[in-house]
Amino acid sequence: MAEVLNIESLDLEARGIARRDGKVVFVEGALPAERVTAHTVRRKPSYEIARVEEILHPSPLRVTPRCPHFGVCGGCAMQHLEPSAQVAIKQRSLEDTLWHVGKQRPQRVLPPLHGPTWGYRFRARLSVRVVPKKGGVLVGFHERKSSYVADMRECHVLPRHVSDLLLPLREMIGAMSQPTRLPQIEVALGEGVTALVLRHMEPLTDGDIAILRQFAAKHDVQWWLQSKGPETVHTLEPEHADALAYTLPEFGLRMPYRPTDFTQVNHDINRAMVSRALMLLDVQPTDRVADLFCGLGNFTLPLATKGREAVGVEGSKALTDRALEAAERHGLADRTSFATLNLFEVDVQWLRGLGYFDRMLIDPPREGAQAVSQALSLLTPEERPQRIVYVSCNPATLARDASILAQEGGYVLKSAGVINMFPHTGHVESIAVFESLPAEQVLAAQEQTRLAKALAAEEAAAALRAKQAAAAASASETT
Repeated sequence: MAEVLNIESLDLEARGIARRDGKVVFVEGALPAERVTAHTVRRKPSYEIARVEEILHPSPLRVTPRCPHFGVCGGCAMQHLEPSAQVAIKQRSLEDTLWHVGKQRPQRVLPPLHGPTWGYRFRARLSVRVVPKKGGVLVGFHERKSSYVADMRECHVLPRHVSDLLLPLREMIGAMSQPTRLPQIEVALGEGVTALVLRHMEPLTDGDIAILRQFAAKHDVQWWLQSKGPETVHTLEPEHADALAYTLPEFGLRMPYRPTDFTQVNHDINRAMVSRALMLLDVQPTDRVADLFCGLGNFTLPLATKGREAVGVEGSKALTDRALEAAERHGLADRTSFATLNLFEVDVQWLRGLGYFDRMLIDPPREGAQAVSQALSLLTPEERPQRIVYVSCNPATLARDASILAQEGGYVLKSAGVINMFPHTGHVESIAVFESLPAEQVLAAQEQTRLAKALAAEEAAAALRAKQAAAAASASETT
């Protein structure tokens, strides 16, 4: 049965948030400030999920989705919301998470980094399925909250020429010897290069290879093949092995990579992000700088053009090897060094062993950098980097690590802001700046934290004693 709801806000899955008798109702398809009729599709003790039936009073921020597959395809969640409003919601989410999870508020909110809102996605993983009921082969993203592949005929977040490949790829897969054994195609775009990685679970026949070569010639793409894990990826044509690369023109850098290596999906935003990170870090010519979770050297090599030395640390040797090759190619080998290490298991002794750093950049995956933050918090004021720039793809782990750095490590959160790396999605990329406090302030802050924890422990113990006393008194009255 439908009911009328007033939408108060929006979550990062682009669901409107309403309240009924104190209970939260997430309303799919609704936007803030709207009045809608909706019906509940799932009930839980603390919340409900509903779907819009009719919009009685539309939001002024509502726009017509550009893609005809929006709402079914799971690639986007916010196409019905004006792009600048999407960014504002992400900024609010970042600030709320920093406070509620980490008890931190930045002294300054950075202006958001914007870029193209359409045709920006230079990396994508497209699923492939043979579905006779839908006409044969499907190539695209999964349907929203489903394992089914969406019946996509176009995609507006992919560059136009990649979107135009969706239907030809269906036809090509259908012509191959074992289309049911070709589960995915990864897309990676470089400067003037479109690389497609075909995952094949059975050996390809000579006829299959001929089909791939015909497709490549017609559509100007390069095929890579993957029979098992990422280590098996190789080019169909050997001369294409070093063709894929992105550029950082501000620093005169060309960064070669393999299509399964981690790179940012949005090349325009990546350039802006690297530029902002270096501006915020304010590296001086005499500075020694660390780049943790350095990957291909996306930040390390630009840092090496500004400081005395840049040290990159990453868990994948394949990536650090490629980073070193890029440094050598650009004449930066004498100002860079790379180490391969699991940064989720480091400690303060390891960090001290690297020597003193004036500045540090941290760019972890979604799991964050808890071990690194703990190690930093154990350094003395004289040992710690004076400034840290932390690039995050998960506000929750950023907030957790910000709490460690501020409450235990003697840092203050100077600024933070969002980077709109993935328009029309709920993904929140952000950047934060931490400054080391003077030694006397660090000691005072640590003592304040110690006292606060001791007070909280005393209060918890007192509450437990009171509860036990009440239970004992109740038992005594009963007997």
